Amino acid sequence: MSSNINLIDSFQEFKDFKNIDRPTVITVLEEVFRSMIRKRFGTDENVDVIVNPDNGDLEIWRTRVVMEDGFSEDDDLEIELAEAHKYDADLEVGDDYIEQITLESFGRRAILAARQTLVSKILELEKDEVFKKYKDREGELVIGEVYQIWKKEILVLDEDGNELILPKTEQIPADYFKKGDSIRAVVHKVDMMNNNPKIIISRTAPEFLQRLFELEVPEIFDGLITIKKIVREPGERAKVAVESYDDRIDPVGACVGMKGSRIHGIVRELRNENIDVINFTTNNSLYITRALSPARITSIKLDDEHKTAAVYLKPDQVSLAIGRGGHNIKLAGKLTGYEIDVYRETDEEEEDVDIEEFADEIDSWIIDEFKRVGLDTAKSVLTLSEEELVRRTDLEEDTIREIVRILQAEFE
Repeated sequence: MSSNINLIDSFQEFKDFKNIDRPTVITVLEEVFRSMIRKRFGTDENVDVIVNPDNGDLEIWRTRVVMEDGFSEDDDLEIELAEAHKYDADLEVGDDYIEQITLESFGRRAILAARQTLVSKILELEKDEVFKKYKDREGELVIGEVYQIWKKEILVLDEDGNELILPKTEQIPADYFKKGDSIRAVVHKVDMMNNNPKIIISRTAPEFLQRLFELEVPEIFDGLITIKKIVREPGERAKVAVESYDDRIDPVGACVGMKGSRIHGIVRELRNENIDVINFTTNNSLYITRALSPARITSIKLDDEHKTAAVYLKPDQVSLAIGRGGHNIKLAGKLTGYEIDVYRETDEEEEDVDIEEFADEIDSWIIDEFKRVGLDTAKSVLTLSEEELVRRTDLEEDTIREIVRILQAEFE
């Protein structure tokens, strides 16, 4: 009958650790048992701990030098001849006496303490491994399963059962998940809090959109097309600047796909977020023109020193340039790095009045609100219905009605 100690039988928790490589676990096991040996015998320098990583068996062998009777000075390192002969009559002075130590000989209390120490050490290692694993994966795509839903965040479990947190602030406004749903996101931030790894994932980060493009567009994954920059208003609109390293490849066409086949899946994942894919260029004027798509610009004046751009458009293009809620012009500014001001082009013969001329009748903050959405003349305001003006500016109906009355009086 073998007297080996089987760790998997004796320490059931050993089975439950999935994130620690076996050699590391073996090292921890050996250290735990050496600690037990030091407590019992005072030293472990004459003890060999042999761990079998394949089946979990452990053997402990203790070696002591055989001394003449009455000459042993340290019973932990030496054994007198008379005592040694009790176990092996052939031993002589100077020989090594080797004995196997059984787990049972340590006593139940020591075994329980060792188990507790082992579990504690491996849990610490497991947490460190999870932290390092995800710290190295920041910005990468992960897939998990929704486990629990709270008011401010969702708990997601990865394939190994590790906990990932998706805060409300990192969810697309139209996101809706229920327990058991599969969810895709990027690793956004990894920290250690109270000795526990806290892994924050995100669906609103620009990197999430980039990873989706890499999945859908082989040319991006292969490095033939590179994404220069992504800006987003999650769930509303995104702008993606792309560049091709192969003149034969149209980067925009490749990203969109035949009849939108490639981008359709991305849009669906992002809850119908509008995605504008544009060709990157170092020509700032052209870059801004492309960034304001789908609006068609008539002319543009740049101030490269102050990073401002004055953009002139036909009246029917202004609303396209601004976009719903001002998202289009805001994202174009973020993408290009320029502060963009939109101006309406009018025929010289057409009588119009700059809205600033009404400063004595209209509060300056109201004028600024109109200019913010590209309405910088009296007629540009009057061409829109009161309902549309309320929607664009967020001003009260009564305020809009009064402004319209003031502006109309100018042309009567």
